[in-house]
Amino acid sequence: MHHHGYLWTGPKERFDQEALRRPPHPEPPPAGSKPELIQRYREVAAEFPTSDLPPLEAAYWLIKPRSLVRGTWHESKEAGAWLGEQLAEYAYRFTSETDRDTARLARLVTAAAARLRSGADVSYGFYLEHPSYLSVAVVACSPNRSHAELGCPAEVSSCR
Repeated sequence: MHHHGYLWTGPKERFDQEALRRPPHPEPPPAGSKPELIQRYREVAAEFPTSDLPPLEAAYWLIKPRSLVRGTWHESKEAGAWLGEQLAEYAYRFTSETDRDTARLARLVTAAAARLRSGADVSYGFYLEHPSYLSVAVVACSPNRSHAELGCPAEVSSCR
């Protein structure tokens, strides 16, 4: 097993486009459905796998473009360290003073490292100023515990 890191920042309005953050239903709308419903299904089916928006369920990062992988690690400790670096880099922009608390951030990183060691995914999100949003995730791969059917977006040889 190895881990991939993902990071997204952007306007809160874009992050709120939930339809583009969830995978399309496995079955398309039945024949005879309203044209708007069929068209929306087609849009989501085409856009979800290619959109850089964070998925609602962290494991679905694995079907996104390889270019969105910010790092790959064989050791959960290294993946947790990367997560901590990202939180430290953005902490000054967090809108909540509580979220900026360094002791709290250290506890989040410690908890993330434990989850990663167990093979689970970790995903954190924070509101930034000018209403923006930060999403940072580390996803277990090959296999993913919650969605073993999802393939690896990158060659394992590219792990660092």
